[in-house]
Amino acid sequence: MQNKVNYLLRLGDNALILSQQLSQLCGKGPALEEDMALTNVALDLLGQTRLWYEYAGELEGAGRDEDKLAYHRDAHDFKNCLLLEQPNGNYADTMVRQFFFDAWHYFLIVGLTRSSDTRIAAIAEKSLKEVTYHLRRSGDLIVRLGDGTDVSHAKTQAAVNELWMYSGEVFAYDAIDEAMVADGVAPAAADLRAQWLAHVAEILGEATLTMQPADAWMQSGGKQGRHSEHLGYILAEMQFLQRAYPGATW
Repeated sequence: MQNKVNYLLRLGDNALILSQQLSQLCGKGPALEEDMALTNVALDLLGQTRLWYEYAGELEGAGRDEDKLAYHRDAHDFKNCLLLEQPNGNYADTMVRQFFFDAWHYFLIVGLTRSSDTRIAAIAEKSLKEVTYHLRRSGDLIVRLGDGTDVSHAKTQAAVNELWMYSGEVFAYDAIDEAMVADGVAPAAADLRAQWLAHVAEILGEATLTMQPADAWMQSGGKQGRHSEHLGYILAEMQFLQRAYPGATW
């Protein structure tokens, strides 16, 4: 049971941290349409976070609801992948980070719709339309940026080069992930990685961007609670109110 709780927390943490990152860009999008799109994606991810946390809290049985899981855990208790806590940077950095995540997230959610856990399958089914849109949108923007001006191409290629080493952590399965695969709860890493690599290669090729080697060295540790300094700043902003005024309500 504890393996499933930890797996659900990882799913929720990934969605929450990326949602928080995108929410910081509200009012700062390069165009009004994009500003609204960033906020909508952030809200979609926040909604998914609540579903994963709610189920995790129920299984855990320790009285921790979605608010306690979001606002009353320290950085080492979060299990999000390192990619998602990387700074927003310029718009190319934001969108490459989003695209790498969206591609993995889409294929994962598709796999989870076939989960042996009916609650997980139902959450995945509910989220599928959203994550399908997320991937289509971020892929389209990568093509537009990569195959755009010399400046947008250079910035997007730099972002691909910089963030590539964070893209492989999602496929580095540990005992928790493998237990979920063995129980039929989650899809296998090899299947997800093959689908992810094929889709990323297709989009980067269309964008006239150079893909980094698939066997390149990858950063890891976020899933086990070992994070960069960036997560501390994200949580400090996100958790301040509840930490300063515990139990505060509107």
